[in-house]
Amino acid sequence: MTDVLISASELADLLKLEPCVVIDTRNPDAYGAGHLPGAVNVHEIFTFLATSTPEGMSELKTKFADAFGAAGLSGKETAVIYEQSMNSGFGQSCRGYYLLTMLGYPKVKVLHGGFDAWSAAGLPVTKDVPAPAKASFAIVPEAGEILIDAKTMLAAVGKPGIAILDVRDVDEWIGDSSSPYGKDFCPRKGRIPGAVWLEWYRMMKPTAEGPRFKSKDEILAECATVGITPTTPVYLYCFKGARASNTFLALKNAGVKDVRMYFGSWNEWSRDPSLPIEQGLPIAAQVTGKAA
Repeated sequence: MTDVLISASELADLLKLEPCVVIDTRNPDAYGAGHLPGAVNVHEIFTFLATSTPEGMSELKTKFADAFGAAGLSGKETAVIYEQSMNSGFGQSCRGYYLLTMLGYPKVKVLHGGFDAWSAAGLPVTKDVPAPAKASFAIVPEAGEILIDAKTMLAAVGKPGIAILDVRDVDEWIGDSSSPYGKDFCPRKGRIPGAVWLEWYRMMKPTAEGPRFKSKDEILAECATVGITPTTPVYLYCFKGARASNTFLALKNAGVKDVRMYFGSWNEWSRDPSLPIEQGLPIAAQVTGKAA
């Protein structure tokens, strides 16, 4: 696939060469304090909580087709999504990339390093708010195959060959906390049974300019630690699909062929008492036998 990530200098050049719609996913205050010229603020890319019922998935698609159409995306423009930095918004720019990909939008880029990278490069920042012309945004139904529901995730539990990948923070993984919003935000703590764990931060590394995604080979090496190869089908989840979107982008860029996401994630799974959960340390990680 073409690299989705674009550097600040590459973006500055691209904006001169072809029609682009730049989307700022940050909160309205951060956007109001200064943003990329022409950028449209669509903060609900980050805040919207989805459910995976047929109605919920239909609402998700309609809501964001409308939001992206209102931002001026017709299919002809390159959509460019950014956040503050790659780790400040729990993968929120990547959540925008995932939503656009799931809706079938043909051209999507994510600003690598976010607003911080743009401003650090000395590129122009404005407080002017654009008034984009509303465009007709077409949904491509087949693209939605990368969105899976709770039923599909449940069917994958215990199924050899499919990797259920949990990318949440360690306190959520072991069931000490139910969410990034507080320990008891959700009624149950734990993880989907049989899941393997790669914390989303591991897809990135620190640089002098701030966090950046690791190289393709580094990401595949991280995947190999939990048995994931480029041909392994991967079902991702986190709490609401933001951190998992960060990992989705990383895996797709690294050449993992079949990556899908359970977008309802732990926020939905934990609220349905009929769905199984595991808690505590994973069985394989527990020390057995006598201490040496």
